[in-house]
Amino acid sequence: MPSNKEKCSFWQQRYLISILGFVALAISYVQRFCLSLAITEMADGHHQHSLKNSSQICKSEIQKSGNLSVSIEKDLEFDWDEKTQGLILASFFWGYVITQIPGGMWADKYGGKITVALGVMFSSLGSLLTPYVARIYGPTALVVLRLLIGLAQGPLYPSLNRLLASWVPIEERGRLGSLVFAGAQVGNVLSMQMGGFLMRYFDTWTSVFYIFGSLGFFWLMFWLLIAYNHPNHHPFIGSKEKRYLSEAIHTHDPEDMEKLEIPWKEIFKSRPVWGLIIIHIGHDWGLFAMITDLPKYMKSVLGFSVAQNGLLSGLPYILMWLVAIGSGFMVDSLIASKRYSITLIRKIFVTIASVGPAVGIVLASYSGCDKMWAVFSFTLGMGLMGTFVPSLKVNALDLSPNFAGTLLAIVGTIGCLSGTMAPYIVGLMVPNSSLEEWRSVFWLSAAILVITNVVFIELGSAKVQPWNETKKRKYDEENDFKNFTPILKPL
Repeated sequence: MPSNKEKCSFWQQRYLISILGFVALAISYVQRFCLSLAITEMADGHHQHSLKNSSQICKSEIQKSGNLSVSIEKDLEFDWDEKTQGLILASFFWGYVITQIPGGMWADKYGGKITVALGVMFSSLGSLLTPYVARIYGPTALVVLRLLIGLAQGPLYPSLNRLLASWVPIEERGRLGSLVFAGAQVGNVLSMQMGGFLMRYFDTWTSVFYIFGSLGFFWLMFWLLIAYNHPNHHPFIGSKEKRYLSEAIHTHDPEDMEKLEIPWKEIFKSRPVWGLIIIHIGHDWGLFAMITDLPKYMKSVLGFSVAQNGLLSGLPYILMWLVAIGSGFMVDSLIASKRYSITLIRKIFVTIASVGPAVGIVLASYSGCDKMWAVFSFTLGMGLMGTFVPSLKVNALDLSPNFAGTLLAIVGTIGCLSGTMAPYIVGLMVPNSSLEEWRSVFWLSAAILVITNVVFIELGSAKVQPWNETKKRKYDEENDFKNFTPILKPL
């Protein structure tokens, strides 16, 4: 076994693949959520506010006018009401849930390299086409395009999870898993902060789609050259790293997965799997509701400009990224100490990722027009959600390394159904975008986060499940026949 120095060399292939996986998620999340900010500069929400009701909306400067009603909206390119905007924002998730299970099964059988490549490629193409489709064909066509982008991105998480199962030993799973999956938080930051900067610098909302779409094709060149499905097939891997991974990881090579069959019945009867599904429902609701609708809250209620909106809406995800990376090292250290069970460690960090955001967003809703307190509460609360990366996101690897792609796809598909509903339901709950309406949204999100966490504490586990090694009956029967040696008794 190689020394610690050899195992921690930066240029070892599992670190390079993890970095590229991180960039893939960052790009995909930028393309997924940059519309949430851009739509505030694209469409008129049709809500005006009376000075008599100025307690419902916070403005840095209220026009000094004798008129009782002052519109704070400017003329925007599209005439879409809040319901239409909610449908457009939600449509991504309709496609996203469809391809997760097929993508995860494909990744388990053939490896995750090509699945990730195709997902980023088609998502990037859809981003480049977004301005054209919105302007020429209107909101219905944009809903269809966003659905197609969701179809492309559905396999990304399961495929990356399968690659991690083949490349990352359990004692490095916290930090390397955090590195890869924290790409989502970086993507959120870029979509908010860089998106706001680009729209202000180029004075057009189209810039975010053209620039972020092009980044995906640039990344694709490196991925096709460097990423491989398994250490056994990598042409550039060093002998020491290959030997270390072969001793530390016991996940089947994708080429050998024909020997195993997916134990569907056992998976859906598993208590830890259902615990993971339910906590994913809560997490995805809280995260997607904030990502898609926080920019609208910052603009319509707190009165921030697009540049301020992009900067401040991105702060929670900067902290979330830092917390994810830091907690990844903490999780690995706690596991290495062997003082606590892996199950207990996972549950503690999942709880922080649920209760922290619930408290933060509720406090923000009672900040009134105190913008600094609102931003602080959002940032701290959502930042603590970063602890879900080395706990919730790697739990499928704990339960079943051989079926990590399929399992995360099942969990993600069911959990992400909340993501398909959150933006649309929020749009229905805030027709006037008042502070009171938004407070109801935040209370609902907090309740979902806490209740699903209680269920995970009861049902969750980090132990490898017995069905992880379920072999195909046909394969076993054929091998039994080949290995059968008849015993001939003398007459």
